Amino acid sequence: MCVEQQTDNPVTQRLANRTYLSDTEAMTTQRADAAARRALILDAADHVFGQHGVTAPLDLVVERAQVGRATLYRNFPDRTALIQALLQRTVDRIRRQVEQLGDRDDALFEVFEGMAQRIIDSPALADYWRAVDSDVAAMRIARETVRDLLEAPIARAKAAGLCRPDLEKTDISLISGMLGAALRGKTREERAHLAGRALQLLRGGLQGAANQGR
Repeated sequence: MCVEQQTDNPVTQRLANRTYLSDTEAMTTQRADAAARRALILDAADHVFGQHGVTAPLDLVVERAQVGRATLYRNFPDRTALIQALLQRTVDRIRRQVEQLGDRDDALFEVFEGMAQRIIDSPALADYWRAVDSDVAAMRIARETVRDLLEAPIARAKAAGLCRPDLEKTDISLISGMLGAALRGKTREERAHLAGRALQLLRGGLQGAANQGR
């Protein structure tokens, strides 16, 4: 005897929905786990490259991240992909910082401090990024993105009289180079001292020019 399937049975629908939700939750968990492993590898690479330079053996990254080599290469096919991912993460952090600072007039200087902190914490990567040819697509896009992100903070700083009126977003590369002088420090403490002094001079120079024009 053939029994007609009742698709409107509430029990059947609940069971179907429960299976669907379980599958969805499983997929979400898998994506979250994959994202966590990727972040773990990037954290490990950031530390290893900061300690040993960007040419450090990738086995050190695998060891610190406590993942398999297959996991590393599944996420990052080669060293260049890993370094570019770190670059993109830096840009993303600047974007989040700008968003979190909102409409603060001094947001520009807060971002400068964040850039200086990056140089203090990861000198090898900072030095590598400064040395890479500006024609490299990833670097060009990153620089252009950061400039665009800082366009509004620059405008607010100028409107508030916190910096000179002729400051433009294209000057960000020059400012980054000034902060990069902290790379001369051989220890974290020396870099922190040099970066702090660079920030002091930078802020004073920009604000001094603004105050003289008022």
